Amino acid sequence: MELDHLAVAGESLEAALAHVEEALGVPLQPGGQHQMFGTHNYLLGLADGLYLEAIAIDPNVQPQRSPRWFDLDNFSGASRISNWICRCNEMSDVLALLPGGVGTPVALTRDDLRWDMAVPADGILPFDNMFPALIEWHSAHPAPRLTQQGCALERLVVAHPEAAALRDALSLKDTRVEFETGAAGFEASFSTPHGRRVLR
Repeated sequence: MELDHLAVAGESLEAALAHVEEALGVPLQPGGQHQMFGTHNYLLGLADGLYLEAIAIDPNVQPQRSPRWFDLDNFSGASRISNWICRCNEMSDVLALLPGGVGTPVALTRDDLRWDMAVPADGILPFDNMFPALIEWHSAHPAPRLTQQGCALERLVVAHPEAAALRDALSLKDTRVEFETGAAGFEASFSTPHGRRVLR
């Protein structure tokens, strides 16, 4: 299991996009629609094969499956980092080793991209949505094709009242990811062309 990307949700895609661009000072590029869950996104390529997405419910698309992923049906308030996503191989085997509620694989496509995402039955991931969503790519990874804007993730803080239990439930070895005991939430630090920037 390794870090794949971060998701910043908003009540609208415009709000999520503005939140990221204001925080980091760089433009994102159009992503596309996710017909299965009725969402759409913008993308930012990051160094080291990572990327970031601004995502929201697409009011013009009727979802084929409900509840939506990332608990977006219940999202409200200011745009913020809502989820982190880790990639794995042999997802079914990995899920068998993780706490219940991480989800079951859902096959997804967008243009020439193909992947499976583990989606909980109620859309809500364990540890109050602070557990990473799991993804398994079956096509080329999208990060290399994204325009680089000179941004790199330096640190991702995952906070939760049971941070130690969350950390111990994961087989993640990434020195950029830190777990802190506190109210549930994320804080990500990036190096950018404008210096160090923080996104919450």
